[in-house]
Amino acid sequence: MSQSPTVNRRVVLHSRPLGAPTHENFRLHESAVPSPDDGEVLLRTLWLSLDPYMRTRMNHTASYAPSVALGEPMVGATVSRVVDSKHAQFKAGDLVLAQAGWQDYALAHGASLTALDGIAEPSHALSVLGMTGFTAYWGLLEIGKPQPGETVVVASASGAVGAVVGQIARLKGARVVGIAGDADKCRYVTQALGFDVCLDRRAPDFAAQLAQACPAGIDVYFENVGGAVFDAVQPLLNTGARIPLCGLISQYNADSAPPTPDMLPGFLQMLLFKRIRLQGFIIGDHYASGFDAFQRDMRNWIAGGKVKLQEDIVDGLERAPEAFLGLLAGRNFGKVVVRVAHD
Repeated sequence: MSQSPTVNRRVVLHSRPLGAPTHENFRLHESAVPSPDDGEVLLRTLWLSLDPYMRTRMNHTASYAPSVALGEPMVGATVSRVVDSKHAQFKAGDLVLAQAGWQDYALAHGASLTALDGIAEPSHALSVLGMTGFTAYWGLLEIGKPQPGETVVVASASGAVGAVVGQIARLKGARVVGIAGDADKCRYVTQALGFDVCLDRRAPDFAAQLAQACPAGIDVYFENVGGAVFDAVQPLLNTGARIPLCGLISQYNADSAPPTPDMLPGFLQMLLFKRIRLQGFIIGDHYASGFDAFQRDMRNWIAGGKVKLQEDIVDGLERAPEAFLGLLAGRNFGKVVVRVAHD
C-alpha cells in the first residue's frame, strides 16, 4: 500500500506479548497527518530499521529504555524525508536519520535529527553505517580488543551486527569462527564475508564441532544470542578472554526463569579463575565519544571493499510485524529493513 499525503498509517502496540509475540500484538491504525509546531519538522518515512531490542520495549517493565505504551507506534530508527519544517536547520526535501518509529509520518524536534549528506545507499544509515555497524565496531574494538592470531567467535554471524563483527576481526588479523542458523547462512559467512569457519548452531553435534574449530580455545566471544550457544562456548574460553555482550535474543521471549540448576556460582568462579572480562554495553551510551571514528573507519572499509553487507529488504509498512516476528525467529538473512516508501 502506498503512502497518502493526508493519512498517517501507524503500526501500534495493541497488546503485550506473553512469550513470543504474535500478529495479534500489533494493530494498523490510521490518523490524520500532523502539522509541525515551532522547532519541529514533519517527516515522511522511507526506510525503517527492525532490530531485536524492540522485543524488550514491548514488555510492561522497563529495561534500559521505556516501554512502548499500548496504542502507541512501535519504536525504531528511520531514514525520512522532511515534508514541512519549522526548524531553521532543515528544509522540505532534506534526508535525515530519525527515530520516527513504525509509521508513515512523524513529528520530530529538529535537534533530534541527523542530516544524511553524501550517502549513496540511504538504508545503510540504519545498518552498516548506523546503529548495528557501530554496535559491532565499538563492542569488538573497545571490549573485545582482538589481537593478531587470536580466535574470535561470533554468534548470529550472518546477522546485522555479527556479520560486521567478523569482518572487522579479520581486518585486525584474528581467526574468526562464525555461528549461524543454517547451511546457506554459513556458506554466505565464509564465502562472501571471509570468515575462516562457520558452524550451524542447529547441528546435533554443534558443541563438538565448535571445540574442533577452536583447538587453541576462544579469546573473544561476541555475544548477542545466549542460551545453548553460550553453553557450548563457555568451556572453550581462554584465560584472559573478553566477552562483549550486546544482546540475548534467545531469551527475549522468556516469561520465567528456566527450571535448571543454579549455574551462577560456577560461572562466576570461571570468570574469576580465568580472569575473563564480560561487559554488557548499550551502544547509545557511546555516540558522543566514538561515532565519528566509526564513521571514518567504516566508510573507508566499505569504499575499499573490505566490509560487505547483506540487507533483508521488506516492502511495505504493513509487513513490518511479519518481518519482525521472522527476525526474532531467525528467518532473516542479514540486516532487516522495511522499505516504507519509494523515494
